[in-house]
Amino acid sequence: MTKSNQSLADRVTPIDAGEGVVGAGFIGDQPVLALVEGDVLFVDGDAGRRVKAHPDASILLTQFTRDRLVTGGDDGRVVETRANGAAAELGDEKGKWIDSLALRDDGATAWSAGKLVRARDARGEVRTMTAPSSVRGVYFMPKGYRLAIAHYNGVSMWFPNTAAEPEGLVWRGSHLDVTISPDGRFAVSSMQENSLHGWRIADKKDMRMTGYPAKSRSLSWSHDGKWLATSGAEACIVWPFDGKDGPMGRGPRECCARASRVSRVAFHPAGLVIAIGFEDGWIMLSRLADGAEIFVRSPKDGQGAAIAALAWNADGKRLIFGAEDGAAGLLELPV
Repeated sequence: MTKSNQSLADRVTPIDAGEGVVGAGFIGDQPVLALVEGDVLFVDGDAGRRVKAHPDASILLTQFTRDRLVTGGDDGRVVETRANGAAAELGDEKGKWIDSLALRDDGATAWSAGKLVRARDARGEVRTMTAPSSVRGVYFMPKGYRLAIAHYNGVSMWFPNTAAEPEGLVWRGSHLDVTISPDGRFAVSSMQENSLHGWRIADKKDMRMTGYPAKSRSLSWSHDGKWLATSGAEACIVWPFDGKDGPMGRGPRECCARASRVSRVAFHPAGLVIAIGFEDGWIMLSRLADGAEIFVRSPKDGQGAAIAALAWNADGKRLIFGAEDGAAGLLELPV
């Protein structure tokens, strides 16, 4: 593979968030940061615009769709923030930490707190289930109103609007995040045991993805569903899902190997390009077609806080990022 020494560092506008970044994304084309001390920052000029989504509490996790941001806090609240800055409470678990979130473009939202999982549809109707153990990941299937729920010893597939018992995808161990391929054929979970586990949903065929030195907590599918980019190693590990058996019997690709672990990954929404954030604050882009590696950002002293969030806008011309120390930035790609 050929390598490239290209740099996009001069196209990055720095942002000082003032506190640790938990999430980053776009509402419409407005860049937005979710901050650890409970604020949502709309990036606009030097000062920006701040919304207190979780007063006197911390934001633990975030999810974006094109028209909204939903945050979960250690106050037990699930809060939706819109482009006009209006913040509305979707749920309140009375002080229990929100452990996971999932969104649908139609306005549906799901979250978990301990063993409790709630699914709120676009009309505001809420359904509840109790998982076998504490839930760390929830994810909406790409088709149909159905949730994948990660917990100890596997993943449950739940239809909130039916009385049917959830279908189980079983594998022993502690499952954390869960994601579903864009075509709905594969489920993949990250595990406490520094590995990934996958299932072909149609026949529950297992697939193991091992060899990580740390937990893989950031997972991102390519736009065509043929690749899954993952964090947790000293390179971005990218697994092939282009065949009927996914990665079974096949090895992954490694992109942008460095002497620092990858903390966040984000596939471009329309091309085979991955934004990769590292634990030392570096950001690189990797182009799968030719293996090119493009430099985006490093801290001034060469050693910074971990990149905590990365997100492309809808047309893939802008990338927003944020680090655990509040350093952030906006990359504008050449037209």
